[in-house]
Amino acid sequence: MQSLSSFTSETRTRTIVKAVIWNLIGLAVMALVGFLLTGSWGIGGAMAIINACVGLTTYIVYERIWAHIQWGRHAAH
Repeated sequence: MQSLSSFTSETRTRTIVKAVIWNLIGLAVMALVGFLLTGSWGIGGAMAIINACVGLTTYIVYERIWAHIQWGRHAAH
């Protein structure tokens, strides 16, 4: 078995699959929390979808802001 340190990067497909799985886990957790708070799977599911949309939008804006910040970057050689 190879050590984790021998892997330096991952494919786009792996990154996308990980992101999709993580978002599905987040949707399930948020739907469960919504259900526990309201007693309704419909409302819990709606809360989960709204949360995912707001979170995605916020993350995209956050990433675009950071794209313009030079702190912590190395100069290209």
